[in-house]
Amino acid sequence: MPEPQTLSVGMVGYAFMGAAHSHAWRTAPRFFDLPLAPRMAAIAGRDAERVSAAADKLGWESAETDWHRLIERDDIDLIDICVPGNLHAEIAIAALEAGKHVLCEKPLANTVEEAERMTAAAEAAKAQGTLAMCGFSYRRTPALSLAKRIVESGALGQIRHVRAQYLQDWLTDENAPLTWRLDKSKSGSGSLGDIGAHIIDAAQWISGANVIGVSATLETFVKERPVGGEFVGLGGHGGTDGPRGPVTVDDAALFTARFEGGAVGVFEATRFATGRKNAMRLELNGSKAALAFDFEDMNSLWFYDAAEEPNAGFRRIQVTEADHPYTGNWWPVGHGLGYEHVFTHQVVDLVEAIANREQPTPSFADALGVQRVLAAVEASAADDSRWTAV
Repeated sequence: MPEPQTLSVGMVGYAFMGAAHSHAWRTAPRFFDLPLAPRMAAIAGRDAERVSAAADKLGWESAETDWHRLIERDDIDLIDICVPGNLHAEIAIAALEAGKHVLCEKPLANTVEEAERMTAAAEAAKAQGTLAMCGFSYRRTPALSLAKRIVESGALGQIRHVRAQYLQDWLTDENAPLTWRLDKSKSGSGSLGDIGAHIIDAAQWISGANVIGVSATLETFVKERPVGGEFVGLGGHGGTDGPRGPVTVDDAALFTARFEGGAVGVFEATRFATGRKNAMRLELNGSKAALAFDFEDMNSLWFYDAAEEPNAGFRRIQVTEADHPYTGNWWPVGHGLGYEHVFTHQVVDLVEAIANREQPTPSFADALGVQRVLAAVEASAADDSRWTAV
């Protein structure tokens, strides 16, 4: 068999998402037979010492201190964007105009206007054979992919209720330090865009229907936080007697919604849910059946068939069978997967789409749809929770 053609990747950013994406680029070709061979050509970051250390640790061949240089390099085919949202539009548009494929982390941008420009650039690039995808990685969780398959089969009947939550607690400490995720100029929003975007995308994707209107509330519980401190994971602990800076994003986002086709929805995203670490939850109730998922038990999908004995309740599907989405390329039945695997599956789907010259999903247009829901939520919350069309 001939060796597959190389797909050379340049990545911007090397923190949390940078590490997750790096693991995926390293791992995907070792467990999946890919039509293109990913090459981890270069990683970019502003600090020369840190980005060089990241390149060595994460497996990249070289390091750059300017993302423009990645785009200028002739040996780079794809730009992977893993930096705060305020930089997404500039980098993605420049890369697409230079003929580079793009993978951009979610949410797509910080504003609808930025997302619209990125989508227009992606559409123009697609006509030239250059493709773009937004990294809503939870779509690649095997249990959620199976849920999508079940809904598409018609097993749920008419979907009536959608309940979506994303609950974390890493900001419950009032002295957790002020990071870029708490600065609206960099992140665009707080819990709403950081984790709420995930459940909006998952709800729309799995149900097959878009949100058409919302009534929302946003709340910021801690108005100021330490400027410095010990950074651990996403948060950490700052000093209690040093300078403090303003938190300019929401701590919690809650909204009701209506979907195309008549379903109603309830959404909650917060980083103040004490005791909840990464509870990304989704439940759909239909006229024939229902399904439920919680990422803290990510290898399970719960399904209820109303045609069975009414008192039977939900049954657990352990999503580790070879015919379940993605799982046949990994371990024997019952040997579960983890958070990192969803990024590997994302790489697999993206590489296959590029090789087949097909639009990968979610497209920038799909991500723009999520951005419009985020904007409607903010507008409703700013107007006493008034009903706001998307």
